[in-house]
Amino acid sequence: MTIRPVRNEADYDAALAEIDRLMGAAPGTPEGDALEVLVTLVERYEAEHWMIDAPDPLALIEHVMEARGLRQKDLATVIGSQPHASEVLNRRRPLSLAMIRALAAEWSLPADVLVREYELATP
Repeated sequence: MTIRPVRNEADYDAALAEIDRLMGAAPGTPEGDALEVLVTLVERYEAEHWMIDAPDPLALIEHVMEARGLRQKDLATVIGSQPHASEVLNRRRPLSLAMIRALAAEWSLPADVLVREYELATP
């Protein structure tokens, strides 16, 4: 395969097929170099065409809680109190910097997602 830019779905599919064929090529070999270039081109195409936004901070927290079998009381332990956990989950209270730091440290959540703005419930 001649390496060329990935401009459309046909180019993308061809690049993926070639990546699959070259998988396991030793680094520093012509095949390894081709693999590295193709992966870079595919990553760029995917970033341009299928960009996935970071989740809403509360959607992330709810997803992590569900995936890990955690409950509101577990969140309360991390962020300080049961009322705060309830208010945060019901979108009546925004996450504070202290809460974000605690969630990032205790649950290994990405702080850059937790600091994003999100909608609060209207009073």
